[in-house]
Amino acid sequence: MNPVVLVGLGGVAGALARHLLGERIDRRTYDTLAVNVVGSFLLGVLTAGSFGTEPTLAFGTGFCGAFTTFSTFAFETARLAEEGRTRRAALNGATNLLGALLAVGIGAWVAALL
Repeated sequence: MNPVVLVGLGGVAGALARHLLGERIDRRTYDTLAVNVVGSFLLGVLTAGSFGTEPTLAFGTGFCGAFTTFSTFAFETARLAEEGRTRRAALNGATNLLGALLAVGIGAWVAALL
């Protein structure tokens, strides 16, 4: 299948999943953390596994690219700092970064077990 179509279809699914999860989790920074950690885990599994080019384009580039949201994470962290909530901003930044990195590692480990 055409790579652009694969990425596009994955992106649509990822954006919809992101929106639906955001509606389920009512607290703004928590839904961003959840999608970044879950998406990083999925990307870790996908990239460490032997799934081939097409699934990697559809799910890695498309789905995970649209599902995770670095820009929202950066905006929310900056907004917290601007509001004078510097501890919360630092905690949000550290939790997102460390959570996502840990999730990628765990995902790669899970893929190695498969």
